[in-house]
Amino acid sequence: MLADEPFSDRARSISPTIGAFLRTYNDGVSDDARQDLYPVAAAVVGTASRRSVERARIDRCLAFANEHGTRLPGRRAALGLATPEAAGSWAALTALERGLHAEALALVDELVALSRRASRWPRALDPARVLTDETV
Repeated sequence: MLADEPFSDRARSISPTIGAFLRTYNDGVSDDARQDLYPVAAAVVGTASRRSVERARIDRCLAFANEHGTRLPGRRAALGLATPEAAGSWAALTALERGLHAEALALVDELVALSRRASRWPRALDPARVLTDETV
């Protein structure tokens, strides 16, 4: 609908890595926190990109999980995480398990920015503000 495509949770104009992250995160986040994802829908339209950009997104998702204490499985199993669907989901599960809502929003902004264009994410949803609102 936003991308002039038939309704789908796997729109062709959206990065498969970002899409995997958002599908998993959306399914596990609270109803209140889910409200912060509405502006993200518009920001991710048009993020489908070259293989090298998707590779960078995969790497960033795996690094995010690792930075927040989710260890990667052994060598052979880790190969399975080197796909857009698995890497995006792995990062989202880490954010959900650790309660990293502000960090999850910031990660999506990073992943969008990797498409070498300015992020269309509204700055009103600054992850620092979201964190402050949750802790008040």
